[in-house]
Amino acid sequence: MNALSFDGLNLFRRFKNESLMRWFWIDRFTEFVSGKSATAVKSVSLSEDPVDEYAPGRTYCPTSIIIEGLAQSGGLLIGQMSDFKDRVVLAKITKSKFYFQAYPGDTLEYHVELQNQDGIGAMVVGTSHIGGKLQGEIELMFASLDDERFGNVELFEPAQFCRMIRLLRLFEVGVYPDGSPVEVPVHMVEAEKAFLKIGC
Repeated sequence: MNALSFDGLNLFRRFKNESLMRWFWIDRFTEFVSGKSATAVKSVSLSEDPVDEYAPGRTYCPTSIIIEGLAQSGGLLIGQMSDFKDRVVLAKITKSKFYFQAYPGDTLEYHVELQNQDGIGAMVVGTSHIGGKLQGEIELMFASLDDERFGNVELFEPAQFCRMIRLLRLFEVGVYPDGSPVEVPVHMVEAEKAFLKIGC
């Protein structure tokens, strides 16, 4: 495996000093099948500003945040197919329907499935459930930024992006359709080594 051994505290301190906006709206993946589907969970907490401040006097998770969580799940499902080398962005929400609100203490379970994919984009359908009940449905279109027009665009710093994916446990549960494990891409391992100056 392309696992990287490192001092966890040192890594935390190094990344903590970098200016990376934390905008994680999934807590972790529980299932991930490359090119097919993924399941993730998100616990709604009163300590999160959008939950507490979106509608003063009422505490719930805004549907826009749930859409973001589903989009993050779908975007990572698509991005993994190219070992996260393609620049994948959300292009369009073609459908979204929500049946009830998510409150602090609820756990949202997101499930996304890849419907079709070509060289310029992909479609993902997703659902959110709370306690086994369907809470929302969505269809999302993603686009891949081409090198000709966006060759100089870097959506994420590679080492920090790899850290985020590790935190979401994608590499712990991810498998290919044949059951073999999804491993950390070599270019991401090299980015982590360069960031930490390992082997220099």
